Amino acid sequence: MTEQRRKHNPAFTGLLTEREIRISQDGKGRYRDNIFVERLWRSVKYEEVYIKAYSQVLEARAGIGSYLMFYNEERPHQALGYRTPGEVYRSGQATREAGPSLSLASILSN
Repeated sequence: MTEQRRKHNPAFTGLLTEREIRISQDGKGRYRDNIFVERLWRSVKYEEVYIKAYSQVLEARAGIGSYLMFYNEERPHQALGYRTPGEVYRSGQATREAGPSLSLASILSN
């Protein structure tokens, strides 16, 4: 399935909507969405996946899920004033510019 078809697939968009993830399909603001996602995946790859070199899918799911918890709750982010995304989110200061506090572990478990 192509990326474009997946974006407009009701099963996919329904999953995002259920988790209260805002969907940017019109292209407006998409570059900002991509910046945060690209930074996240770069961190996941270089700080977790490449180091661990998982040999099994279940092992990768567990490891990446643990890393995402670390990323959101323990790892300070320079762009957030050396606070964690979880701290920013819970303080009520989370904005679109500050980026999302991602909980991809729940999505990966489905």
